[in-house]
Amino acid sequence: MTNHVITLTTRDGQQVRFTCETEQNLLAAAEEEGIVLPSLCRDGGCGACLCTRVDGDYHLDSYNPQALSPDAAARGDLLLCRAHPQSDLSLEAPYDFDRIRFEALASRPAEIVELAPIAENTVRLLLRLQPDSSGGQAAEFEPGQYMSLEISNSGISRAYSIANTPNWSGELEFLIRLQPGGTFSTYLEREAKTGQRIDVRGPSGHFVLQAQSLSPRYFVGGGTGLAPLLSMLRHMAELQEPQPARLYFGVNSEAELFCLDTLRELTQALPQLKIELSVWHPEPSWAGFRGTPVDALRRDLEQGGPAPDLYLCGPPALIDAAAETARAFGISDEHIFSERFLPSN
Repeated sequence: MTNHVITLTTRDGQQVRFTCETEQNLLAAAEEEGIVLPSLCRDGGCGACLCTRVDGDYHLDSYNPQALSPDAAARGDLLLCRAHPQSDLSLEAPYDFDRIRFEALASRPAEIVELAPIAENTVRLLLRLQPDSSGGQAAEFEPGQYMSLEISNSGISRAYSIANTPNWSGELEFLIRLQPGGTFSTYLEREAKTGQRIDVRGPSGHFVLQAQSLSPRYFVGGGTGLAPLLSMLRHMAELQEPQPARLYFGVNSEAELFCLDTLRELTQALPQLKIELSVWHPEPSWAGFRGTPVDALRRDLEQGGPAPDLYLCGPPALIDAAAETARAFGISDEHIFSERFLPSN
């Protein structure tokens, strides 16, 4: 077996190094040396562990092309969970050094406080963390991050973005689309009840606000991709951050809209926020925007003005279309931040 040296350079220019055998994938090899890199599904289905090859050779196990498009793969993008080195490798990561952890994520028990439908095939799950070993109960994370939720003593877990903001009471809010036949979805539909325990691991993820930027912030979300965007906007409202902000929230049908009262409250707390609700296939009576959130984004970018930072969350097709639209109007990749939502069974 041959050990290859892997050098990963983060967005802020810092480096980590580890070794990896040809038979190992890069993500697992890093973890063996105590380096926990951002990831989610760990089987090539989400794109959360995407990095870019600078130098060296590798091969990829099978993966979902929605997580890594053929064009991206041709440019040298790879998924750490599916990549095996064939030589020493130099990689670039799309996140800063502080997104890398050097200890395993802690797991904490939480209690189901509320579970209720909020739209067609969508539920709101509210958890409250139980006190940790020191008696602390706070929910600490950065707006935009996600948690891994595990059905107690089952080994079944799924990752979901947090919709609320950090708090001392330990509350975690999730907006979850129920997938037909999905294991976790079936649990939520048939078995989960108020008072039951769910184990929570995290937080994780590098899809967070760029605090150093004063550019306008445009948020584009499809379906439950609204969750991390909602967390970011709530955070802006709490801190009364000054950047102009626009939210483009899109669904396929009116029955899939949710959190409308919450969004109205946000516009009062954040006066510079403008919200565009878009429905792709509306009823004749729909008075809002007809089309996708990307269509609404394109319309507004055509009006000109300062280039925004763009935060995208939702299905891969929406992310790709929004990013392509932004680039067509001169917005560089350094100002485009995204997280893809892919269904899991």
